[in-house]
Amino acid sequence: MHASVEAIYPTPTTTAPRRPAVTVKGLSKFFGGQPLYDRFDLEIPAGSFTSIFGPNGCGKSTLINMMAGLAPYDAGQILFDERDVRDVTIGYVFQNYREALFPWRRAFENIEYPLKIQGMNTTQRRERVHELVEQFDVRFDLNRYPYEFSGGQQQLISILRALAPHPEVVFLDEPFSALDYEMTLFIREKLQSVFVQSGVTMILVSHDLEDAVYLADRVLMLTRRPTRVAAVVPCELPYPRTDATLHHPQFIAAKRRSLEVFQREVRR
Repeated sequence: MHASVEAIYPTPTTTAPRRPAVTVKGLSKFFGGQPLYDRFDLEIPAGSFTSIFGPNGCGKSTLINMMAGLAPYDAGQILFDERDVRDVTIGYVFQNYREALFPWRRAFENIEYPLKIQGMNTTQRRERVHELVEQFDVRFDLNRYPYEFSGGQQQLISILRALAPHPEVVFLDEPFSALDYEMTLFIREKLQSVFVQSGVTMILVSHDLEDAVYLADRVLMLTRRPTRVAAVVPCELPYPRTDATLHHPQFIAAKRRSLEVFQREVRR
């Protein structure tokens, strides 16, 4: 007899609040004199997997770029457990992986590049790359250059590079947007594995609501600009999530609630 879905995914128990991994206070960002963010506040709990979802143009990617120290802002403060971004190890997976990888470096050299910047010696760097190859079951030759790989393989190389320095926070900017469905499923599985094993805080920007809800334990729904938090939709199903998750009542309810909030904001 097969176990019921409820037996596989029991209702999660209430846990104590987690300390914030990222705290945004009074953030303001203007484009052409118009506010994108205006005195915006946000907390991302440590050890959470947060998806950011909202209408086009609301500044989802801009928000994580400001958090990661890649884009300036006009006012406010962004802290990582009370520290400045310069004192935090961050991983970042860019949407445009073709431009993010160094074309003159071999794949393994791209992956180990953050470790080289940290001053790690060659032996230690190669050991860390080998760990990631084993963890992600990489079966293609990392001695080749980025342009010799498929798009999905290039994005996987980008993800391995982001994870190489054991980051405290990983930002993922639409990492599945250029991948085929098979590779998307593979990357979904591996990101969950890293999240569960390491406890790293992950922040995902996605234009696909199913990806956003499937991967995250909370979905941060944003409004139109000037951007605010419209809602935080929890999805506390246990990891790893599988095909069965897509049919679980909690998943369906979280996706439906997220869609309701999104449609409300689009119509404003």
